[in-house]
Amino acid sequence: MIKLHNTLTGKVEEFKPIKAGHVSMYNCGPTVYDHAHIGNLRAFFLADILRRNFEIHGMEVKQVMNITDVGQLSGDGDSGEDKMTKGLKREGKPITMDAMRELASFYTDRFKEDIGSLNILTPHVLPKASEHIEEDIEIIRQLEKKGFTYNTSDGVYFDTSKDQNYGKLGGINKNENEGQARVEANTEKKNQKDFALWKFNKDMGYPSDLGHGFPGWHIECSAMSKAYLGEHFDIHTGGIDLAPIHHNNEIAQSENACGCQMANFWIHNEFVNITGEKMAKSLGNHITIKTLVEKGFSPVAYRYFLLLSHYRTPTNFSWEALEAAENAYKRLKIFFGFVAQQANNDMEGEVNEKYKTEFLEAIENDLNTPEALAIVWKLSKLAGDEVSYKDTLATLLYFDKFLGLNLEQNEYEIKELSDDIQKLLNERAVARETRDWAKADELRQEIESKGYKIKDSDAGQSVERA
Repeated sequence: MIKLHNTLTGKVEEFKPIKAGHVSMYNCGPTVYDHAHIGNLRAFFLADILRRNFEIHGMEVKQVMNITDVGQLSGDGDSGEDKMTKGLKREGKPITMDAMRELASFYTDRFKEDIGSLNILTPHVLPKASEHIEEDIEIIRQLEKKGFTYNTSDGVYFDTSKDQNYGKLGGINKNENEGQARVEANTEKKNQKDFALWKFNKDMGYPSDLGHGFPGWHIECSAMSKAYLGEHFDIHTGGIDLAPIHHNNEIAQSENACGCQMANFWIHNEFVNITGEKMAKSLGNHITIKTLVEKGFSPVAYRYFLLLSHYRTPTNFSWEALEAAENAYKRLKIFFGFVAQQANNDMEGEVNEKYKTEFLEAIENDLNTPEALAIVWKLSKLAGDEVSYKDTLATLLYFDKFLGLNLEQNEYEIKELSDDIQKLLNERAVARETRDWAKADELRQEIESKGYKIKDSDAGQSVERA
């Protein structure tokens, strides 16, 4: 039984898909005006492990993730600078639709490279906001007919006072300004929580009987989720920062337009923090995948770092923490390589049912990735004893369908040592990983008694002839 935390109810609930055996899932994607930073990427990692969880349980998933290439303003409100325009100015490009398309194309490709480097599965559909303008207008017209819109001098707005359920995501009170600190005052709005469905712009944008301009940021996700998943679907995901405004506004638009529930589950990940505050471009403390690589880290080591924390727990990034994660990841890869050697690369072993059950129980319990990793290391202690090498290999490959650590692609060298010494080294690596220092010391003595010298460092252990 898969259980997931639903922001809509504030509870961990059993997941039951609308259609048995099938999952429809929408993930808020990037605004492609700049490189994504590693804090942004946690949201796409969440979508990935969620999808992998369903797939390892034999379910068929349809995953849609939008590409926002028009329309998002730099704040949560309805005035200020469009992010795509901000990107054009930053790079000294002309403020034209053609230049905007070129910018979007470039950063869309960079985004795909980033998620690929983290072994995040490519969504089945990656629709662009710029290609769904008519769908935006259709929903706005539906809302207009039902009396949910009004016009100001700068656009078409949603009247939140007409929606008695507005702000229901996470129990936000519609009469309070909590979560709205960045919404700029607009004297023409009936309520400051009202939001733009369409913004007028005579110089750029799209022709429409609404007026020449751009769709609001929120309407784009409503339109694209409806276009590919229908009006009612299983799951909507995103970063926790999107819940108070963007996701509440999506719900308001979609549900009042169709008269039905939009998504059954809303699932949100917490922030990646750095030096005590959230990582954000606006704070100037963001780090990109490119920076990680330049510093010599594997992007998949960052994936391992994310697996170490539950997705609903803020995680604190530091270079020291990433180095520790990469060292653990290296030891796991070396262990896998050793097991493969001992099994003569025989991939026909059987997945151990005991550890499979424990692993599935962990990921079924609201994607408990720290517990899932603990089970991997627990298994590693028993390889070749309680569990044969061949079955250990099969079990690790099964686990990796969810973990996505590319264990089979082992780029780390295994030293040419006798099997008995390599086995002892492997056992000691596991003992160090699980902080069983007494066992590690015992194994050191045994290895050194056989004529070898061990050196320990933050990067792991190395061995040489004494």
